[in-house]
Amino acid sequence: MNLLFKIGFLDVSLVNLIDITLVSILIYQVYKLMRGSVAIKIFLGFLSIYLIYLVVSAAQMELLTIILGQFMGVGVLAAIILFQQEIRKFLLIVGKSSIFSNENLWQEILFWRKKESQAFNVTPIIEASKTLSGSSTGALIVLSRNSELKFYAESGDLIDALVSKRLLVSIFNKYSPLHDGGVIIFNGRVKAARCILPVTEREVPAQFGLRHRAAIGMSEATDALILIVSEETGQVSLAKNGKILHNLSFQEVRELINRYLTGEEIEEKFEPISQTDKPRDFKKPTEV
Repeated sequence: MNLLFKIGFLDVSLVNLIDITLVSILIYQVYKLMRGSVAIKIFLGFLSIYLIYLVVSAAQMELLTIILGQFMGVGVLAAIILFQQEIRKFLLIVGKSSIFSNENLWQEILFWRKKESQAFNVTPIIEASKTLSGSSTGALIVLSRNSELKFYAESGDLIDALVSKRLLVSIFNKYSPLHDGGVIIFNGRVKAARCILPVTEREVPAQFGLRHRAAIGMSEATDALILIVSEETGQVSLAKNGKILHNLSFQEVRELINRYLTGEEIEEKFEPISQTDKPRDFKKPTEV
């Protein structure tokens, strides 16, 4: 063990510094995952109980120590149950950043295939959004770059048709039996409509309705980019990784979708959801 310096009776080595740094990064990432959700309050509750347990244990209060000790004994199992959404999201982030999750990469390595771009012509989506926004027709469109999202697609009606403006406008027509739920688009094809999307359990601003909550929930559960057209205001929003950008112009929507489909990182463009978030302006998006 390489000793670097001493703090009183403590010997600090290089391994200790690396250990502390990694734990700090892990705690910060956990905080980022739970920030803005009710999970942070539960976490603080657990932390408070643990601190009380340490105090009563040091004070030799045997009865309280035994009771809180039993509670702390099942704390890990309780944490897994209570924080299952956050744990799932953490594992999803780890999986997305792993080379083992990239099917195209393994195809290239094993079969020497040339990687094909996942980008496609997004004009039908933009044109459909303009029409839907102009008529204040609500819409929820999931754009996936890496997966067909079969689990969510199978919750709706399978279509598997080329993306077109008329198809999307027809699906979200208020009198269409397919207008409820979301549409999933992968590799230039509408995979399914009327899909049931997970609704976020986080606290979100009051102006966000069920459609926006479903978009945020879907963006938390997957790495998809979700487009929302508000039925009340006609404004167009995008959700990604639990964050949202609202009241976008169609030029901004086109640019962000194209960047996402070509593999660029766009998450820094999105705003965190919090109880104090305010929309920029409730106005119709600018046409391009």
